Amino acid sequence: MTTYKYDHMHLRSRDPMATAQYFEKMFGAKILESVQTDGQSRIDIDINGLTIFLAKANENTPDGPTVPYVGLDHFGLQVDDIEKAASELKAKGAEFVAEPYQLRPGLKIAFVNVPGNIRVELLERE
Repeated sequence: MTTYKYDHMHLRSRDPMATAQYFEKMFGAKILESVQTDGQSRIDIDINGLTIFLAKANENTPDGPTVPYVGLDHFGLQVDDIEKAASELKAKGAEFVAEPYQLRPGLKIAFVNVPGNIRVELLERE
């Protein structure tokens, strides 16, 4: 049987560099500029091994759907201390759509709204 493993996530943004800079500021991402196979520029970011490609959306590309919807809803980043992470992110200006809360024993979560209609879940697993 074929073995599958994570390679990258590909997002579109009206302003890829601004989106990359947000991830850099909030989550410590490293910004890497590259060129797609079609010759268009692309901004890549690396969050501790999580590779995300940020391509520029055309002017006529519609905004994403309203929450909830069918399809990619969010992606999650695990932290050791969610309250500390939330405090640090708020100090940097992050917008929380769900404050940290206990989802079930051993799991606390929160959601951050990232520019470009992107939601990031923070998870603290015990």
